[in-house]
Amino acid sequence: MTARSTTRGVVFVHSAPSALCPHIEWAVGGVLGSAVNPSWSPQPAQSGSYRSELSWTGQAGSAAAIASALRGWNHLRFEVTEEPTSSTEGSRYSYTPDLGVFHAVVGLHGDIMIPEDRLKAAVVKAALGETTLEVAIDKLLGKPWDDELETFRHAGEGAPVRWLHQVV
Repeated sequence: MTARSTTRGVVFVHSAPSALCPHIEWAVGGVLGSAVNPSWSPQPAQSGSYRSELSWTGQAGSAAAIASALRGWNHLRFEVTEEPTSSTEGSRYSYTPDLGVFHAVVGLHGDIMIPEDRLKAAVVKAALGETTLEVAIDKLLGKPWDDELETFRHAGEGAPVRWLHQVV
């Protein structure tokens, strides 16, 4: 049995109703194997919602598990990042109720890496007139998610970040 790489990342909860906050804590704590107690602050971009940033360390693949545990909840917007290791690529997950989940593989220098087959599919869809190449590439890069989350990101500037560690 091989040892899994340890990495770190951040969970950005951009907006969540207060009733959902404890469920988010339980979900993230369940993935990381220890209770989490983040600081929640009002989200100025959406009245009645809250935001939090949780930095974590844990096994490679934890970002996928966190995103999976949080996806699908109405009125929740979040992002989860995972840094690359010597044996794994990094990841970025973004979620909005309207768009669902966006996933990108992130390289060592922070660039989104788009698999060849996805680029080829975008070119074919553009050639068939189903979309434009610009729109298809924007979607591959997560631009619709970035556009929707940008207001929530700026509203959270200066918020405290709390480090979490996975029990291994």
